[in-house]
Amino acid sequence: MDEEKRNIKLLPRKTSVTLETCGRAEPDLSTRDVLALPAARDAKPFCSVSSNQRACFFFYLSAVRLFLLCLSLRPTAVDYRLQSCSRSSKSCRIDEQRCVFPPPLKTQLLKIGGEVPLVLPPKLGGYWLDPPLDKLVDMSPCTSPQHGLDPACYDILERDSDAKIYREFFGSLYHHTFIAVDASLGPLVLSVCLEGEAQRIRVILRMMECSLHGVFSLSLFHNVPSAVELAKRLCENVTVTRFEAVSYLKAPELIIAFDEHRVSSNFKFGILLQKEGQFTEEDILSNTEETQEFQEFLSILGETVKLQGFTGFRGGLDVSHGQTGDDAVVTSFQGRHIMFHVATKLPFTEGDPQQLQRKRHIGNDIVALVYQEGKTPFISDIISSHFLHCFLVVRKIRGEQDQRASGGYQVCVTARDDVPPFGPVLPDPPIFTDSSLLRQFLLTKLINAEISCYKAERFSRLELRTRSSLLEGLQNELSARSQCMLGDPSSMTLPSCDGLRGVSEGSGGFIENFKRAIRVRSHSFDTLGVPKKIGGIVSHRPKTAYAEKDDESEKNPDSTVPVVENSESANIENQQCSHEES
Repeated sequence: MDEEKRNIKLLPRKTSVTLETCGRAEPDLSTRDVLALPAARDAKPFCSVSSNQRACFFFYLSAVRLFLLCLSLRPTAVDYRLQSCSRSSKSCRIDEQRCVFPPPLKTQLLKIGGEVPLVLPPKLGGYWLDPPLDKLVDMSPCTSPQHGLDPACYDILERDSDAKIYREFFGSLYHHTFIAVDASLGPLVLSVCLEGEAQRIRVILRMMECSLHGVFSLSLFHNVPSAVELAKRLCENVTVTRFEAVSYLKAPELIIAFDEHRVSSNFKFGILLQKEGQFTEEDILSNTEETQEFQEFLSILGETVKLQGFTGFRGGLDVSHGQTGDDAVVTSFQGRHIMFHVATKLPFTEGDPQQLQRKRHIGNDIVALVYQEGKTPFISDIISSHFLHCFLVVRKIRGEQDQRASGGYQVCVTARDDVPPFGPVLPDPPIFTDSSLLRQFLLTKLINAEISCYKAERFSRLELRTRSSLLEGLQNELSARSQCMLGDPSSMTLPSCDGLRGVSEGSGGFIENFKRAIRVRSHSFDTLGVPKKIGGIVSHRPKTAYAEKDDESEKNPDSTVPVVENSESANIENQQCSHEES
């Protein structure tokens, strides 16, 4: 009996029950002090306790633990912790994707030569600046008499200078086209014409990597050269021994479509407004109000028009239902049509820190212009995007005597390291006091920036893939249509083959496939991680700030859909053709 009493006295001691919620230990409540297991060194074996007492003890212990568990899992506490965990994880995902402004600059502005720079390079590098920061030390913007260069030097680069050679020299002359498939070079398409008066032979050889153009005098050959001989004159790596003649009547249309698939007169650029103290992408994209100063700058670039019913180049904006805002800034410059994606004019979404409705357009542009109101530097990689490769940053300079008076506009350019330099050259110092001169410089610089960005590694790699696919389609189409023209029974079932029906009609044909390749932006799945169909099933990758672009319309392939971070848009093909409307 004495031993049983000692065992019973051990029961009302304290036990500790800890519950984990969202990865954190729940602090002990006062109610949890009701029951505690005895220390091992003080307790004696329970074997001396009768079976009824042991059953009563375990029942009592289970009831108390169940009661404490119910208290710890109160709905309000659980909901609060789950919501806190969800908000924390969402915040972490956003923070991981954002460029963090260097802490010292938040409290003390970096000044170089008495001036705050427009652009700062990112901490990890990867971008070049023009002018470099070291050139700002001796800059005196308000005293230097040289404010710009002669506008006659503002030359616009050509995306493909040889694209129109076939149309210009072969269209009006009798010529032949030959096709072949080389074991090492792939599909080959050779066009040959004889310039009778000059006694010259003009040749174009189209390969996967490039097109080669040459003019040879007939005196170089003993007889009229063969297609193989002419091809080897242009490229010594050609190994084919025989070419197939093209006899399809509408072959010139297909060839012109291939040669000029990169030629376009349409461009679209983003415009961002950065106010004083804005250090993050979310801050810049959340601006909704346009100051008079910013509106004056937009008027320099172009004209503000209503999107509803707009019939010009729309650059992916909605002109029917108002889903991309009411107004837009457009302009024409030296035969080019330009649409600006102004962030403050695009729809603003409450509660969306990433502002996907705005980033779906600006994040899928290749070049963007940043206008600064204040003296907060712009970091080159502050905008997360796989497409944006170049930024032009503009800041208005105040007069020394009167801060309200305009002292001109200061310009800086930053681009990724693999983007080659492009003109026109910035003046020294990079200050413009004449608005018309600033307009000519910025528009020329924006166009040349996009053309130069296509030479970057990411775009050049995808451009080669597009060209290879189109050339292979052209070679197959010319071969099949030629066999159809010759009456080959195996080719009589080809679509659009009867009579003089156009090759663009029907369900097949190179023209239709070509238009589809230009419109549909889905040729970079493996590299860029965009959702694709595999065996009829759509596979998705995690999305966080860009999405692929869709077709805009039958006449305009230049559209966008909401973008998702770290998942590049699949619309490289349309970007590579400079946003051309088909």
